[in-house]
Amino acid sequence: MKYPCLVPKRLCRTDIHVHLESEGTDNHGQPEKVLDLGLKCNFQDRAKTILTAEKKLVQITGTSLIPGDIAPDWPTISGGSVIVFGEERRIQQGTKNRNPDGTVNFCTLEVV
Repeated sequence: MKYPCLVPKRLCRTDIHVHLESEGTDNHGQPEKVLDLGLKCNFQDRAKTILTAEKKLVQITGTSLIPGDIAPDWPTISGGSVIVFGEERRIQQGTKNRNPDGTVNFCTLEVV
């Protein structure tokens, strides 16, 4: 059975450069695997206000929805960075959203 893509490519119009790093490290302390991708995504920004004892801090976060599996050889997406709208942001959480048969429908990258 073929499952429909929940993030259609026609809705992905934002350019994003994704730099992924694997969890494991080599003998020199560098990531074992590195993957650089230039993709189109559906990107949603949001801002969150955090009140601390000294001041008010506004944290800009966002979510990138990318159709398909951006790293098919990797079991999980855990770290790296993205460049979107000319700003570099750190990947806080990566998710491979799966179909009932185990194939990846789309990937979600939550960035700070």
